[in-house]
Amino acid sequence: MDGIVLVDKPPGLSSHKVTNDLRRALGAEKAGHAGTLDPFATGLLIVLLGRARRVQRFFMGMSKEYVAVARLGATSTTGDPEGEITLTGKLPPLEFDPALGKISQQPPIYSALKVDGKRAYERARAGEQFELPSREVELFEFSQLSREGDRAEYRIRCSSGTYVRSLISDLGDAYTEQLRRTRIGPFSVDDADPNHVIGLDKAFGFFDSVELDAARAKKAAHGVAVEWDGTTVAAALSAPEDPTPDELLLTAQDGVVALGERRDDGMIKPVVGFRA
Repeated sequence: MDGIVLVDKPPGLSSHKVTNDLRRALGAEKAGHAGTLDPFATGLLIVLLGRARRVQRFFMGMSKEYVAVARLGATSTTGDPEGEITLTGKLPPLEFDPALGKISQQPPIYSALKVDGKRAYERARAGEQFELPSREVELFEFSQLSREGDRAEYRIRCSSGTYVRSLISDLGDAYTEQLRRTRIGPFSVDDADPNHVIGLDKAFGFFDSVELDAARAKKAAHGVAVEWDGTTVAAALSAPEDPTPDELLLTAQDGVVALGERRDDGMIKPVVGFRA
């Protein structure tokens, strides 16, 4: 069973459990996912089945869209409802003018990042004192949808690796009370269906593609570089924040064959195969 499944993750479950439960329900041998959602969060989780896992990094690198509800005038040790909450009564200013573009962000210590081989949140819960190095992320949109009393709702479009909890905490005395991921690259939570496996041809629709005849497809399936006249079929799926990958999806009449890299000599070299 090869392909992806778009899942609307419910609150209270880890992404790992949702992935494993779906794998068992569908009878798939192997599965992974393309980006963790915290247990309290909901929304789009892309589950990769079988050979789809071979291009996990492309799904992981896609832009994200979230809707977050912030509780104002309070702080949380974890930046979310699962931490120790302190009511301060100090509300962030009404004016909201966030900096967009590339920014430097400090990941929260309660994150899944590894520090010397151990998850940061495990070290934090053990009482260890440490700091995570800042990283460059990109904000495409950070807009306030509503604000009433000590609650505010925001829509955030950002690059992969952005921590919404940190964005909300940086507003002042605030933490992320609810978080919902609504989009990953060109994939929307509105299309989520845990019973529908999207085949590799459509799941990989964000690549430009090259259709091979039977002879070249056989070569490419064995990792042999194939001739190419420079003609491609434009990607069917796209998101405005994500450039089309340089790699090309090699297809044949009977389905996808491999992912290939363009070479200077006019050949395409398969680098990820889907036939074996």
